[in-house]
Amino acid sequence: MDETSLKSLLENLPVSWWEADRELRVIDSGGGAFDDTSTAQRFLDTVRKELPEPAAPPGTSHWQAQFDGRLFDVNWPLGVPRQGRSRGLAVEVGPRPADPRRYDAFADLAPAAAFIRDANGRYLWTNHAYAHVYGTTPEHIIGRSVTDVDGPDDAAQVLALDREVLARGKPVRHTLTYHRFDGGSGQAAGHRFPVLEAGQTCVAGIYIDISDYTRALHQRREAEENLHALRDHSGLPCALISAGGRIRQASAAAAELLQTRLSDLVGRRAHTVLAPAPELTGLRRSWHDLIARRSRRIQTSALFVDARGRQRRARLHLTSVGWSADRARSVWAVVTHQGIAHEARAPLTATQIRLLSLLAAGHSNAEIATSLHLSRQTVDYHLSRLRDLLDAPTRPALVARAYVLGILAPQTWPPRSATACHPHSVT
Repeated sequence: MDETSLKSLLENLPVSWWEADRELRVIDSGGGAFDDTSTAQRFLDTVRKELPEPAAPPGTSHWQAQFDGRLFDVNWPLGVPRQGRSRGLAVEVGPRPADPRRYDAFADLAPAAAFIRDANGRYLWTNHAYAHVYGTTPEHIIGRSVTDVDGPDDAAQVLALDREVLARGKPVRHTLTYHRFDGGSGQAAGHRFPVLEAGQTCVAGIYIDISDYTRALHQRREAEENLHALRDHSGLPCALISAGGRIRQASAAAAELLQTRLSDLVGRRAHTVLAPAPELTGLRRSWHDLIARRSRRIQTSALFVDARGRQRRARLHLTSVGWSADRARSVWAVVTHQGIAHEARAPLTATQIRLLSLLAAGHSNAEIATSLHLSRQTVDYHLSRLRDLLDAPTRPALVARAYVLGILAPQTWPPRSATACHPHSVT
């Protein structure tokens, strides 16, 4: 076997050879047990301590030595050479620990930015994600100092953190702000920790850029602040209700409408603020349509009951928000066109509400009787009964009370019942 074939074979075996001068400096080396000549030199420096005594017989030039946690059979025939050069051979016979560089390819292409620097702030290694932060490649950073790569302010911050890690000897987790190569600023979160590299304690770091995440949080916070300002200063009673029907947020106007404290309103079941009314069945169906995403918005009428037991009819606008999969997570409820608060009373009959609608439209008693197929005497009885129920002494007062109590729907013509307005949905 020629020398070339022998070297090729050794490169694939746990064997290494070396040639050293009389000062035991490695002149040449090869094989697969050591990565390079510098490793071979470190090996020689270590095993020199285990060289046989000069008086020992020649056979003792073969012995076992420990190096980097690995066990080797060493063959170094002449020991320390008196003249010329010496050649040696080391065969790994013990279990080899995990290669500290076995994950280099993984780390190099990982999306998290990573680096290793020595105690003086010089880069020993970076991956592509780290170099990308500076708009360059690892080759243009490795070997340079922090002060060559970062601006003065950033470099001072980086070196201070490095010193902290080296002094404590423990990992440090933190978030830092840095300047991008394009002039903008960014934020990163990660760990910085001490590592042993080439026989010296260095600082390594792994960071994830959270600039976009932080920006999104800031925008969300601004949106929430704007929403809260709109909610609290619009004067409209409104509440955010979970899909399960519990009030998660509410405006001060909503608490005032229900004559309760805001802290007592939040967390309460929404249905407990509604008085029994004929339209509740339709409202429940509409609610299920909102949660199931069959409708996006619904406008309807509801009868609210406050902490004093008084009732108030109002226009209710429901809008689903926070959709996920096939369900809405929440519903915003906004109250408009409130009637006046009044003591609980028996609901009006369909005939009485229809009579009020015709009266508000300006019809005479005779026209109302004809339209409802009633006698004049029956119409007079109903009108008298309504004046007592609604505490209205005259026909105009009766119509006005019908509107302010929310019996008749506002902003509609011809007049019609608010409760007869079925929920209007927008899909």
